[in-house]
Amino acid sequence: MTKFIVILLSAVFINNYVLSRFLGICPFLGVSKKLDSATGMSLAVIFVMLMATAATWPIQYYLLNPNDLGYLQTIVFILVIAALVQLVEIVLKRYVPSLHKSLGVYLPLITTNCAVLGVTILNIDENYTFLEAMVNSLGSGLGFFLAMVMFSGVRSKIEGADIPESFKGLPVTLIAASITSLSFLGFGGVVENMFPV
Repeated sequence: MTKFIVILLSAVFINNYVLSRFLGICPFLGVSKKLDSATGMSLAVIFVMLMATAATWPIQYYLLNPNDLGYLQTIVFILVIAALVQLVEIVLKRYVPSLHKSLGVYLPLITTNCAVLGVTILNIDENYTFLEAMVNSLGSGLGFFLAMVMFSGVRSKIEGADIPESFKGLPVTLIAASITSLSFLGFGGVVENMFPV
């Protein structure tokens, strides 16, 4: 049980895919302007991460590895993720059209979101069991959610700030993102010290 807590908290705070590993930057910068869009995108990413892990872990261990097809991992994982994103898009378009419209082009971009692909591949590289991989995916999704919501708040404060003309737009956004990512450096080692495995 302790190992699951360490995996979960490490994925959320220490090895945050957006702020520590710099994966998933495109939706992080593109969809974080409004809290509702950031929340909707994060929930979709959490769902896709969990479903992608639930599908790719067995494919890796029961299909690719036994047949010496490990070199097809990236291609197969991308196809699985693309199919899951299409499923999410169809469901959102049918049942939550306002969220589907607000996410716009960023929803199909989950297919190419390297955080989703990264979590599925790193689950295999870390030799996680199925349950450990699912906990890591949940933690990674929650970390993505935390980063998106935090940065959405930061960006709302930036909107009303008096910023020099040369820093307006993307420059101040990137500076704010780097400062936000620095705030997560303080968590290094805390989880391992609290819950020794």
